[in-house]
Amino acid sequence: MDLSNMSVGDLRNLQEQIKQEMKQREHQEVQQAREQILAIAQKVGVPLKDLMTTPARGTKTGTVAVRYRHPDNSSQQWTGRGRQPKWVKEWVEGGKSLDKLRV
Repeated sequence: MDLSNMSVGDLRNLQEQIKQEMKQREHQEVQQAREQILAIAQKVGVPLKDLMTTPARGTKTGTVAVRYRHPDNSSQQWTGRGRQPKWVKEWVEGGKSLDKLRV
């Protein structure tokens, strides 16, 4: 298509036709994607809402293994994540090695 021979009015008309065609095709592509996602969900037997949601922030999705335990009191445990508990801090400040607490 040779655009150099078209008038400004014809170019604007063509531009509007292109916008409309793009909008229609985008709508069709989104609809096809929805149908594909729904078909996959049905195929594997998973409700669509379960595929579309993610666990809320702060929601526990699993447990973290204990990495440190006090040798004299097994109820005092630490995973190694976050701030050191007071008993760990006191242990290290007392000149003892953190490796001695490792499980």
